[in-house]
Amino acid sequence: MTKEEFLRRIKEDEEYSPGWQAIDDAFAKLYPGQTPAHFGTVLTSRAMLGGDEYLDGFSVYTSPKGYKHLVTYGMTVLYGDEEAFGGEWNGWGYEMTMKLKEDDTESCMWAIDMMSNLARYTYQTERFFVPNQTIRGNGTPLHAGSDSLITALLLVNDTEAETQMSVYGKTEFIQLVGLTQQEINAVDADRSRNIPKLIERMKADGNADLVTDMRRTKSYL
Repeated sequence: MTKEEFLRRIKEDEEYSPGWQAIDDAFAKLYPGQTPAHFGTVLTSRAMLGGDEYLDGFSVYTSPKGYKHLVTYGMTVLYGDEEAFGGEWNGWGYEMTMKLKEDDTESCMWAIDMMSNLARYTYQTERFFVPNQTIRGNGTPLHAGSDSLITALLLVNDTEAETQMSVYGKTEFIQLVGLTQQEINAVDADRSRNIPKLIERMKADGNADLVTDMRRTKSYL
């Protein structure tokens, strides 16, 4: 699409959202025919209107493999935006995902809040996330108020959602994987050795998609 065609499109179609469509396309390929549970953030709370919410929404898909697959909308440019046209990366270049071993969407809402906080951190500090990065936390459960042993995160390329291209550039999907305190301590002690070992052991134990089970008590390091 040329820039002239793009400008004509955004002028004629107020609902044209190439960034949003790129996300939908990636997940439609994984979950054909499925309508996800979608949660839009309150318009008046969004940063563009003076609030502290930097994401436009979240979708939760149900995987036939037995988990919920969450994805954010808003780390990339979603709507018609002339300044974003033709970039190498769309916005921050990624949307966040997480796979939770849960049967219902309600049990995933804490993770949606967490991803909202991570988005706020990136937009306010201009520090973005990359695969193989870790987020330590403060040693308490990621799901506040629970007795989960999952206290930290490892970031990886989503094991299923494929990188998408749009008129704004590349959109990748960075998956958040929950770690125990024992695992994050081992990773911090020797990242280059223990991150590959951790992922290998998780996958060898039947978790090929690096699903986060908040009830997990076993540590792989």
